[in-house]
Amino acid sequence: MTDPATPLGELGLNLTRRRFFERGGHLLGGAALASLIAQGAARGDAGGAAVVGSDGVARVPGAIGPHFAPRAKHVIYLHMVGGPPQMDLYDYKPVMNDWYDKDLPESVRNGQRLTTMTSGQKRFPIAPSKFKFARHGQSGMWVSELLPHTASMIDQMCFIRTMHTEAINHEPAITYMQTGNQLHGRPCLGAWASYGLGSLNQNLPTFVVLVAKPTNTEQVQAIGARLWSSGYLPGEYSAVSFRSAGDPILYINNPAGVPAEVRRKTLDGLAALNQRTLEQIGDPETRTRIAQYEMAFRMQSSVPELTDIAAEPASTFALYGEEAKKPGTFANTVLMARRMVERGVRFVQVYLNNWDTHANVAVRLPMQCKDIDQACHGLVQDLKSRGLLDSTLIIWGGEFGRTIYSQGGLSRENYGRDHHPRCFTMWMAGGGARGGQIHGETDDFSYQIVKDPVHIRDFHATVLQLLGFDHERFTYRHLGLDFKLTGVEPARVIPELVA
Repeated sequence: MTDPATPLGELGLNLTRRRFFERGGHLLGGAALASLIAQGAARGDAGGAAVVGSDGVARVPGAIGPHFAPRAKHVIYLHMVGGPPQMDLYDYKPVMNDWYDKDLPESVRNGQRLTTMTSGQKRFPIAPSKFKFARHGQSGMWVSELLPHTASMIDQMCFIRTMHTEAINHEPAITYMQTGNQLHGRPCLGAWASYGLGSLNQNLPTFVVLVAKPTNTEQVQAIGARLWSSGYLPGEYSAVSFRSAGDPILYINNPAGVPAEVRRKTLDGLAALNQRTLEQIGDPETRTRIAQYEMAFRMQSSVPELTDIAAEPASTFALYGEEAKKPGTFANTVLMARRMVERGVRFVQVYLNNWDTHANVAVRLPMQCKDIDQACHGLVQDLKSRGLLDSTLIIWGGEFGRTIYSQGGLSRENYGRDHHPRCFTMWMAGGGARGGQIHGETDDFSYQIVKDPVHIRDFHATVLQLLGFDHERFTYRHLGLDFKLTGVEPARVIPELVA
């Protein structure tokens, strides 16, 4: 009998009946894990070929498996932190030229909530976009002059002009976009994809985060690991964050004087101790710790090869731009994302800050667009030339849009824009998204949606569909409830977005 004075005994006294039954399940999982470790892999990181079931769906070891054949096997999610101004980029509103410096009609605003940054303004003067627009491609999509490379591939892209959210400030809005909830503690989209589809490689993480540094840094927003957390999913489904300078991952390399053989022996000993702890206590985080140690050991050889772009041909940098040679730039980051997908990384989340254009749109926005324009075009064309675009879903967008009225001073040549959650634009390419699609319409002020709204829940449901999951059935039991990315409110797949 366990001594109640010991930590293990104290834990046993505190176990509820529910915890007792959960513990039994963990012990079974531990036995399965021991078998995987003997083969040099841990749950969620097992590589190897997918197994095709009788339903025709390929399932990768370590995954729960999709509900139907996925269109996308990888995701590269490019999140523009701060909220790009949709009317300056993709949501062309020429009528606004006649409204310059006139007040936003109350019939348009309709008493809706504003942020504290503009709620005290005496006026809400209309600020037409100072940038020229032109139509492109067979779809006739309007695109700003700031994005010439993007405009050239418009028929490969799927635009959603009617995204909307309830969140009006950055922290809840980014969290909502990433996790399906405005509160912290929920798994992000990348963690759900990792949990559902598992790994396609043995030597790199399933889910990776890269944070690019913008050329202009006037107003960056705080972002952190809460956005790429696994939440209530097992910890092994959290992202691994790669740094843009110095060692890509801290502490992954052996200390001076410690050879690989010694490190391997040390890890074997730790694995045995952790396995014993797992069998005794049943804490799933112990299983995560074992998996992380093993992955870190394998990454000591795989990461240097991944991050060494010296072998890339000159044609690569002609495609992405010379900035791709500089670590930490957006161009370099998306090139790294391509290299990761090429090596079997399932989900790559990229963040680019400084889109929070409360002022100085005339200077900041061109710099932001220069950072992304050629790089995004290069990414799409590079994946296409390598036969990876059809299986890789690229997502681009922010957490909300911007207001048609100016925050602060207004002139024909410069203005600022406040947060606007009621309509904003996102795009997708590859991975089963319908190229050349322009979904939804907003009013003349780019303020309200007039046709085909798409809520964040609908967007998540559609992305999960492309990954092979019915969002209603893709759940994880936590605290006695079946949680899902799309939550409890109604959500629907948008069929027009799927090829």
